[in-house]
Parts: sequence; C-alpha cells; structure tokens
Amino acid sequence: MSILEQIDNYIASQPEPKRMDMETLHLRISQVFPGCKLWFEDGKNEEGKIVSNPNIGYGSYTIKYANGTTRDFFRIGISANKTGISVYILGLKDNEYLAKTFGKDIGKASVTGYCIKFKKLNDINIDVLEAAIRYGFEEQY
Repeated sequence: MSILEQIDNYIASQPEPKRMDMETLHLRISQVFPGCKLWFEDGKNEEGKIVSNPNIGYGSYTIKYANGTTRDFFRIGISANKTGISVYILGLKDNEYLAKTFGKDIGKASVTGYCIKFKKLNDINIDVLEAAIRYGFEEQY
C-alpha cells in the first residue's frame, strides 16, 4: 500500500468530526508545501507492538542523537489522539519558541516545545497554526 493510501485510510478511519478536521489539515499542509516528502508512521515498533499513535508526516530532517548516529524523520506531523489532534513541529532549536510565539494567539490549544494539541479545528485560529507549521518547515539546524 502506498503512503498516500495509508494516509487516506488513516484519515478515513477517524470518527467525525475528527475525520474532517484531519482531512482539512492534511489538505492545507499539502497545499502550502506541495511536493514535500510524505510519511506515514503506523505507531508500531520493530516487533509490531503499538508504541504511539499513528502519524502523518511532512518534509524531512535528520535527527542527530547524542551517540553520534542519525536518522531521517518528518519535520511536521499530525496525529489523531484520544481527545483531539496533535501537530508536531520537530527539529526546532528553541524549545520555548512555539509557546512564546504562537501560544497566546492560537486559541484553545496546549502548546509545548514541539507539539500543538487541540480538540477540534474550530477551537483554534488555523492561520496561526499554519504560521507555526511554516516556521517549522523553514527552521533549519
């Protein structure tokens, strides 16, 4: 199954209204960054054990671990969770930037060093979320 098919199946598996919110986010990110690398992480480790929620990923960057190894991974991720949706913005140098810059204007969302979590899109200012995502794509190590 292709990555696009996995993404479509994942979004389709979500209950409404989360399905529509995930579809809207996916389309918006895809329109803002056409042609970016797409990822789908099913949340399972090498043994097939579920270790996280599935993620749709966009773009890429190289994670550098303390032991010197590296790994390619997505820059932006979206994931349905039990209470809503999480948007991950990975690879930022300043782990306070998201909260300081976007936290006060985004609406009803929890903003941490790399995650913006909200219940539904209507609870947030999607333009502010898009600005945070744009920043994540533009921020480079």
